[in-house]
Amino acid sequence: MAGEDLEWERSKISNQDINLLKRLGMMKKEDAIRFPSEESYPNPPMEYRVSFVDHLIRGLSAPIHDFLRGLLFVYGIQLHQLTPNSILHVSIFITLCECFLGVPPNWALWKRIFCLRRNGSHNASYNIGGVVICVRSDVDYFDVKFPDSVQGWRKRWLYIHEESANSIEHNIAPFDGSAKIQRRCSWDAEASKKEKTSTEALMSRIHQLQNTRGKELSGVQITAYFLRIRVQPLQARKNPLWTYAGANDANRLSNDLSVKDLEKLIRRISSLNKKDPIPSSCRVEPYSSANPLPRTILLWLPFLLFLRMEKSKKGPLSRMTIRKLHLFDDEGEIRAVDAAPRTSTSHTLLASDTLVEGEESSPPQRNVVTTTPPSSPLAPSPKRARIEMIVEPAPQLGGSSTSILDDPMVKELIRIGSQFVGYREYANRTEEKLAEANKRADTLAQQLKQSEAARKKAELVASEAKAEADEARAKTARVKDLQKRLEDAETALNEHRAAQADREQGILKRLKSQSRRTQNQTNQEFDLENPDNDPLLDALSYLELHGAEIREGVANASAGLSALFPYFFPKKEEPPTFLTLAKSFNSSDDLGLKMRQENMKIAVESTVALVADSQQSVDWMKVGDTNQIEQSRWRSLIKVAKPNTKKILAYLGIKPASTPSSSRPEV
Repeated sequence: MAGEDLEWERSKISNQDINLLKRLGMMKKEDAIRFPSEESYPNPPMEYRVSFVDHLIRGLSAPIHDFLRGLLFVYGIQLHQLTPNSILHVSIFITLCECFLGVPPNWALWKRIFCLRRNGSHNASYNIGGVVICVRSDVDYFDVKFPDSVQGWRKRWLYIHEESANSIEHNIAPFDGSAKIQRRCSWDAEASKKEKTSTEALMSRIHQLQNTRGKELSGVQITAYFLRIRVQPLQARKNPLWTYAGANDANRLSNDLSVKDLEKLIRRISSLNKKDPIPSSCRVEPYSSANPLPRTILLWLPFLLFLRMEKSKKGPLSRMTIRKLHLFDDEGEIRAVDAAPRTSTSHTLLASDTLVEGEESSPPQRNVVTTTPPSSPLAPSPKRARIEMIVEPAPQLGGSSTSILDDPMVKELIRIGSQFVGYREYANRTEEKLAEANKRADTLAQQLKQSEAARKKAELVASEAKAEADEARAKTARVKDLQKRLEDAETALNEHRAAQADREQGILKRLKSQSRRTQNQTNQEFDLENPDNDPLLDALSYLELHGAEIREGVANASAGLSALFPYFFPKKEEPPTFLTLAKSFNSSDDLGLKMRQENMKIAVESTVALVADSQQSVDWMKVGDTNQIEQSRWRSLIKVAKPNTKKILAYLGIKPASTPSSSRPEV
């Protein structure tokens, strides 16, 4: 597995990164974050997921927000496959929707603005950070000022503890490093015509936020805002950001950052340099508890269900009953009901008896009634239990002055009803897509069957064609080999003919030259026209025949004389030419006698050395005076020493000659 993911290596998180996470409140809980030890490939413990330091500082935290969880499900990707800039895109979008548009994160609006692209080049592709969220080219959106690249972010990975909120599973799929990135049609899915119509007011509001002179809103301002209030946009929260209550808000992770730390963090995740100013506040006041959302004439689905229960029990609803539901004020006018949704998957309806599915609250504009498509892609939760709706008798509303919105049962009905509508829409869409998929599957199966038969036929034809091609290639190779051999033979023959012609031309030239020389010396010419009976040509033929033997004999004689030269002339340098070398051996001196004398000299010296080695006392004066030694005495000494000659020579390291030498000493 690790061999396939070449980007994974041992995590390198510095103490500076750890201190930053502590200041941001990411490590408030003891088990919130675990750092890898020495492993070079992620192996998260149970209930932990793989994340990165640069993801956490851009708004990510556990439990994961429903909107991000839905994005991962619809796009078929994992969290580690998103780049840090893509994470920041989602954080800014959620903050924009909740704080400046006053709606939950809207899936149709997202599709109008963003799409997905592969991250990589022709030479390399990535698994870590292999997917990039991009703004569509035809959309006018905030200039976020992302950095061109985030250096070393892939090396700073860690484990975050996944949590559940309100008994609803918010966790993402378990880490799978071997999962390959596969492009889906949803990456480029555009908003439908109906979705574009329903989100037109939201897009107009975004353009108004961008272009209002003196109150322009930028992506850096939105980023600075959620970093300043210390709420992670990508964390599942009990309350949306439009209910932010300041320093006492339950969703805050830490206290306010110092101005220096905040500016340093903003410059780290953006392309702002030290000379660019950091916005201290947004030019547009975001929605919060201090700046509440405008109130619209929208009601929740559970209220309509309750109204229908009242109608089924008592007939047409009385004005008093509606007033008890706080739908009218004391003057009889329709009263605006706070329709702020609790979660990102809530759905809202108009105040009528007609049920409209798949719509939710409009942008926060006063006295404007519009509808928006589902707020987020609905990702099925593997652990979520099936909810059965049980209609209980209507509660006695009596004269209680408490709003029905504060009733715990009504709150639970709101939550169940919003989930029910979302899942029913998802189920209807899934059934339609499943029917289309089955139809396409049948068509594809038929096409596959036909293509399989065509494939087998094509394979048979291809095998026959391959056999024929192999046979043709073999024949071609043999023909080419024969052609090459023929060409080589022709070339050799031509070369032989050319050499023969050159040789004949040379012979003719030599004959003509010899003819001129012979004519000058003997007054006789070669008979070139009738060479068979020409004695001169016969003489030249014999001379040419024996010339080779003569050259070989001279070479052998030169080699032999060169081998003998050091023995006869040990103190002379060998002559360079054969003639000089031969003259060296033709001197008047007896070379054999000279060599024997040299050998005798060596033998005498060796004998003297031998006697000296035997440590015997010898009168060398008498030995040296040969005139005083009688010849008979000399011969007797040699005769006595002769049996021990071989031993003496062997001792001296001299190999005796195979031929007997003259016993006569040479003086």
